[in-house]
Amino acid sequence: MNKKFSEHIGENGQRQSARRIYLEFEKPIEAIENQIREFQDLSNSQKVDFAPEIRRLQQELDHTISRIYNDLSAWETVQVARHPQRPRMGDYLELLVRDFVELHGDKQYGEDRAIITGLGRIGRDKVMVIGHNRGRTNEEKRTSHCGCAHPEGYRKALKNMKLAEKFTLPVVCLIDTPGAYPGIGAEERGQAIAIAENIMEMTRLQIPIVCAIIGEGGSGGALGIGIGDRMAIMDFAYFSVISPEGCAAILFQNADRAASAASALRLTSKHLQRLGIVNEIIPEPHGGAHRNMHEAAHYLEQYLHRALHEVQQYDIDALIEQRYQRVRQIGHFQKIAEVILT
Repeated sequence: MNKKFSEHIGENGQRQSARRIYLEFEKPIEAIENQIREFQDLSNSQKVDFAPEIRRLQQELDHTISRIYNDLSAWETVQVARHPQRPRMGDYLELLVRDFVELHGDKQYGEDRAIITGLGRIGRDKVMVIGHNRGRTNEEKRTSHCGCAHPEGYRKALKNMKLAEKFTLPVVCLIDTPGAYPGIGAEERGQAIAIAENIMEMTRLQIPIVCAIIGEGGSGGALGIGIGDRMAIMDFAYFSVISPEGCAAILFQNADRAASAASALRLTSKHLQRLGIVNEIIPEPHGGAHRNMHEAAHYLEQYLHRALHEVQQYDIDALIEQRYQRVRQIGHFQKIAEVILT
């Protein structure tokens, strides 16, 4: 149990102390769930059987969740990826990784809490786990810069990838960041070159690498630990060269047009799979990972088990060549044109 990363989580996959937060487009879901709670409270206080009404409302709730989540816009998908109750790396460390031992520091400047690295077990596989740490409490968010890593974070990640290579351990990368930290200090300490070196070195590491985008996949901040033999994305996560707000500010001189920019960026899981940027879409619980993190962790664990098994069957030279060619093919003009035209 990784207590330092976790909070008390109930049997339904929700933090027991947390009140559910609803996004604007989830208001119909909120209304039905409030009605269900009211009937449950009446049933408990007045000893009256409201089971038929509750069953009817539960069916209506399931239908409403399906209707909304089967037709999310790109901008709504971004909002789900940013949901404050969405499982973060710390939650997945708690639920998936046994015997986790965190490794600190980049041996040059310091410790960056925006990226967590360490040794552990996923199922029977011994792995090096590397991922973005967004934090949950205000203090954690402050110290981790909400998952926006500095160059020392990327250097720490690469240092421990090299350690995994020394002991022939596969690397698992969990990506969830708005982007690399854009501050002056980060730039002075070599933000761009740290990300570039990670991309270069990850293409030729002599070990399998499995990546999964679990929330936001923002620009170079995601790419800094996002080069692998398998790249998957959770159904309501996103991966983009720039945030929708940043794109809107540049193209339209108006960040309020983020919804239009999100649609144009083709950043959803289905678009990314069609473009060949991700190999697989990891399903999420009914209504998104924020509604049941245990189920979300189960789906992620299934993917990681399968992907780790697949990549470890390859000759390492063949695996590296495939990895390199996959990176070189990202952004192929004809593939992009086909998606845009459809």
